[in-house]
Amino acid sequence: MKGIVYKSTGSWYSVKAENGTFYDCRIKGKFRIGGIKSTNPVAVGDHVDFDIEKKGDETVGVIKHIDERENYIIRKSVNLSKQTHIIAANIDVAFLLITLNNPPTFTTFIDRFLVTAEAYHIKAVLLFNKIDTYNEDELLEIKFLAALYRKIGYECIGISAVTGKNIDKVKAIMKEKVTMFSGHSGVGKSTLINAIEPDLDLRTSKISEQHLQGQHTTTFAEMFDLSFGGQIIDTPGIKGFGVVEMDKEELGDYFPEFFERKENCKFNNCLHLEEPQCAVKEALENEEIAWSRYKSYLQILEGEEDHFRKDIYNEK
Repeated sequence: MKGIVYKSTGSWYSVKAENGTFYDCRIKGKFRIGGIKSTNPVAVGDHVDFDIEKKGDETVGVIKHIDERENYIIRKSVNLSKQTHIIAANIDVAFLLITLNNPPTFTTFIDRFLVTAEAYHIKAVLLFNKIDTYNEDELLEIKFLAALYRKIGYECIGISAVTGKNIDKVKAIMKEKVTMFSGHSGVGKSTLINAIEPDLDLRTSKISEQHLQGQHTTTFAEMFDLSFGGQIIDTPGIKGFGVVEMDKEELGDYFPEFFERKENCKFNNCLHLEEPQCAVKEALENEEIAWSRYKSYLQILEGEEDHFRKDIYNEK
């Protein structure tokens, strides 16, 4: 039988068959997918072949094959630095929810997410949530950030899951597509999904006053069918987004504003560091490229993994 993985708990997988029936499945033997050392060989969104087995009164599925993925979004595992965790597979659009405070989302985190989306050919959309809670200065800050990313070419939408502002715009993007919501714990992913599809009634939880980082309400990625067509993948709140190793020479290609200028660099393998006649450094000095983006690039290039919560976008 063929089906799509809707939920993964690490050892068991909920698979929706082509006939619409859900089966609890496990995997048979070890899966090695394209040499990826992953903590989860089967991910939500995977298209799989599975057999049905009877065990007493129980019917269980056994996953025997995973179709080649169109794409996937991946990050370093939190505890096992050499291993990776595939968050979800076969995604049409990845939404990143961003909040200015309560909890804060810094540009280092945003850029790491965008680099990963670029590397795996996933369209990324930035959603600036909770805009109903910001004062005038904070709204200006949001507009500044949105302008920065729009200039690069990313779609940015200011939303409020509570008041419903621009939820219709988000739904229009989601229609008939497989989409994913990601972001720190507490940015309002579950509240937003409930605003988009109230019948799902996902659990939400109050922000921790002490840490302003939100409580985990989603512990495993899970896909849900949408009444207006398509599917949404809800993901656990992410504290850090460790970029999976990329060649230093290719990293700049995942910053679109760097990539479009690299042909004007003197050296075709320019790393945009100390090289002479570097078009990226020239654009940086002329304020055509944001300093926050360049600093994120340097951090990833140098392999720094502990700066996810550092505010750098107005430093020079």
